[in-house]
Amino acid sequence: MAAPLRLKATSASPGVASGPAYIAEPPAAAALSQSAVSGHAELAAAIETAIDELQNLATGTDAEGGDIIDFQLEVLRDPTIVEMAGARIDAGENVVFAWVETLDGYIRELESAEEEQLRARAVDILDIKNRVLAALTGTPVKDFPAGSIYVGKDMEPSRFLAHDWSAGGGIALYAGSAAGHVALLARSRSVPMVIGAGRFVTAGGQHIRVDGDAGVIVLEMGKEGAAPIRPELPASSTVPAADDGILQTADGAQILLSINLNALDEIDGIAATAAAGIGLMRSEFAVASLADAANEEKQLAIYRRVLDWAEGRSVTIRMLDVGGDKPLPGLAASPALRGIRLLLARPEITRVQVRALLRAAIFGNLRVMLPMVTFPSEVDDMRQIFREEAAELARRGVPHRFPSIGMMVEVPAAALMLEQFEGADFFSFGTNDLAQYLIASTREDVDFAAHREKAEQAVLRLLVYAVKLAGSKPLSICGDMAGDPRLTAELLAAGIRHFSMAPAQLPAIRSAIVGLNAGGTKAAGE
Repeated sequence: MAAPLRLKATSASPGVASGPAYIAEPPAAAALSQSAVSGHAELAAAIETAIDELQNLATGTDAEGGDIIDFQLEVLRDPTIVEMAGARIDAGENVVFAWVETLDGYIRELESAEEEQLRARAVDILDIKNRVLAALTGTPVKDFPAGSIYVGKDMEPSRFLAHDWSAGGGIALYAGSAAGHVALLARSRSVPMVIGAGRFVTAGGQHIRVDGDAGVIVLEMGKEGAAPIRPELPASSTVPAADDGILQTADGAQILLSINLNALDEIDGIAATAAAGIGLMRSEFAVASLADAANEEKQLAIYRRVLDWAEGRSVTIRMLDVGGDKPLPGLAASPALRGIRLLLARPEITRVQVRALLRAAIFGNLRVMLPMVTFPSEVDDMRQIFREEAAELARRGVPHRFPSIGMMVEVPAAALMLEQFEGADFFSFGTNDLAQYLIASTREDVDFAAHREKAEQAVLRLLVYAVKLAGSKPLSICGDMAGDPRLTAELLAAGIRHFSMAPAQLPAIRSAIVGLNAGGTKAAGE
């Protein structure tokens, strides 16, 4: 049997999966030249078909997927795009070609934009283009077999959302982005995914392996006629240890393992005893629209459900980290405003969430975390809003409790003056943004993953320094580095004792800690 061929790629979502390759092809190339469709009415009907399909898809997805679909619906309803395609039709172009050329021009503009926020939208526009194109040509977008490995240049978000991932499977992309919508969805649903592999040759049905932990694609070269490789279950299927996420190093130091939470349904298959709690709940995925942001009762119900699941364990909910490259549908905001800056600039949104959090705190061990903090005054200003809303709830006789309020440490300026943040009760290092700002790059850059890997030691040095500045305040780490077993020893050496990660990474980090001392060194006999 020939040795398997290993291809280096970049991890976008952890876990390992094997299965037959599904080779994604460009949509209906033959239909483009054969179509006789030629008018405005046909384009309008195709757009309405695409809208109906997306709305139907939205009814079966979570808030995170719904947010993505809402963006696509907004674009489809934008009269500017229809007018541009209509002008081409009036000039004599076939409607199919008019639509494709209009959207391709839009995609090229986005792909060459300087702002990450715009570049990240290119694949969404491709998704829209293909869906309307399918309606125009009568060639609907087909699903791919369950349990297979999707292979292609990129993957459209609606295709991911429409697919049944319960049978396993994974994604291997020639290009793609770790910051794109599909990567975000893959991480939240524990679907192994790698990107940036470059174009490689594989036949449809050939069994391949996607290693999202190591960032590797393995092309299995079995003997002709041999039984196919049995697909592995993704890492998330591993039954976590029921140890409450409390471990000890070989020399007796206590280590806490918590989980990061995006969609609410992620906790349905996880026992609370698998972790010390929730170290990061990204509330922007549960509060997916401006209407949700204005609905105090809906937010209260979401937070209470998570606290009930935790059964008294700590639950850290990060306030809305929206704005900039993370827009909230329906909210017009300056590109420069993100995280706490937007929250302070739009108090009408912030105060609704603050009231919901204050009311939810009576149902469990709630901690509130502030996103993208740069200056101590931002923490102080937010604490004042909490005080004001607590006073108003007390005046109205509404049960509530004042939670601990901490901050994400993801801006280098904050990390370098952490001792000045007296108003923060705790700190949590967000290494994704911290690395991005340290290397002066955006996650959409082609070389971002390589640059980030080269800068790992710089991030670790900053963490060592910031941990010393934090003094005796509780601290944790919740970025991708927390779930990377290659770095566990160095993070222990830096002084980190609380790790929060995607649920699928719990087994790997448990294994990495076994046999290590608190300083990150191997115990005697290991």
